[in-house]
Amino acid sequence: YGRAYHARTAFRRTVECAIYLHPNATGRGMGRALYARLLDALRPGGYHVAIGAIALPNPASVRLHEQLGFEKAGHLAEVGWKFGQWIDVGYW
Repeated sequence: YGRAYHARTAFRRTVECAIYLHPNATGRGMGRALYARLLDALRPGGYHVAIGAIALPNPASVRLHEQLGFEKAGHLAEVGWKFGQWIDVGYW
């Protein structure tokens, strides 16, 4: 998906994006193809920045984002709750 990063007008040209794959579908290039297609679909919207939020640790997702040109921009400690524990979230 691609959704508004923030409701305030100042952020109208920033989009947060994500893709989700079934665990059996990973490691075969589908994530990269799907994410590239998502970014292509978002381009006509005039967005200036696309942000990917990654639950950490997640080396495969970090690698995918960096292969697509994303750069790490931030790291927030224990801001998410997933799998019964607090998780860090990185922003690319």
